[in-house]
Amino acid sequence: MRTGNRELAIAAVLLLAALVAGRAIPAANGVKPVLYVTNSLGDDITVIDLHTLKSTADIKVGEKVHGVCAPSDGKHLFTTIESENALKIIDTATNEIVATIQLTGRPNQCAATPDGRYVAVPIRTNDINIVDVAQKKVVKVLPIDGPHNCYNANSNTDMYCSSMKGNEIDRINLKTMEYTGKIPVGGIPRPYAVSRDQKMMYVAVTDFHGVAAVDMANGNKIERIELPAPTAASNCEKLEPRTPTHGVALTPDDKQLWITSLSDSGVYVYDVATKKISQEVPTGACPNWISVSPDGKYVTVSNSASDDSSIIDAKTHRELARVKVGKGPKRLLAVNIPSN
Repeated sequence: MRTGNRELAIAAVLLLAALVAGRAIPAANGVKPVLYVTNSLGDDITVIDLHTLKSTADIKVGEKVHGVCAPSDGKHLFTTIESENALKIIDTATNEIVATIQLTGRPNQCAATPDGRYVAVPIRTNDINIVDVAQKKVVKVLPIDGPHNCYNANSNTDMYCSSMKGNEIDRINLKTMEYTGKIPVGGIPRPYAVSRDQKMMYVAVTDFHGVAAVDMANGNKIERIELPAPTAASNCEKLEPRTPTHGVALTPDDKQLWITSLSDSGVYVYDVATKKISQEVPTGACPNWISVSPDGKYVTVSNSASDDSSIIDAKTHRELARVKVGKGPKRLLAVNIPSN
């Protein structure tokens, strides 16, 4: 038998043996896509395998778990805990909490740099905490009026944090630890997304069923993208008052923007090039937050009123599964973690 054929035969035998033994086959690129869902009315994070579309673990982290973010290598997960005024670091290989970092107040949605060096955390008492992960402490506190969410556009230098009272998104330079820009968004900012070239920003704003598209490369010109009118009165007002849209996410190639409609229990897809909006994709009740997997294959949505998460095929716009999670899911994050 030729060497090449013999190696193929051995590989086939090993594959068959693994399947017979019921063992999972490691991903070819050494990573696997995993979804982390924070359950805001509980004390836990649900872990979902995006290959099997099944829940695989439940991580106890503390009462009123809020935000979740991660570096690009997926080795650690960061989560903010309101009841403890803390940022916790989780080892994704073991699902164990490996560090707790005290913050200056009650935290909201965090954002991490791709290299994992810094995490920005908005504090509801009008501060932004910049955490140095290696030092495991807050190294800078910046004032901000009405902070809500921080966001990273795949940059180790720039970080964005929203000012609800200022009707703007503020940009932070992590080298100088100072603000370098204030981007007006034409309303009270809720969740938002920034393109990787940092030229466009898409912001859900209070009392608007859609998003504001802010052209940062051309003087912060604002164009509103309105979704179709809701078909019924919202049953989600108690969850997100005056916020018809509370989930916004760009695909990794920045070609599509996925937007939630709380009133209609569904999501829409906005094509950035053609500026066309898709038909509604149904989800569970009161879709809250969106995260797209790093490979762009899966769009994940937290459904706050039905306590589940919708997993959607990004190409076909078809819901693949609706996975039960904990109580009041809100923030969620799809991450590639090391498969071994």
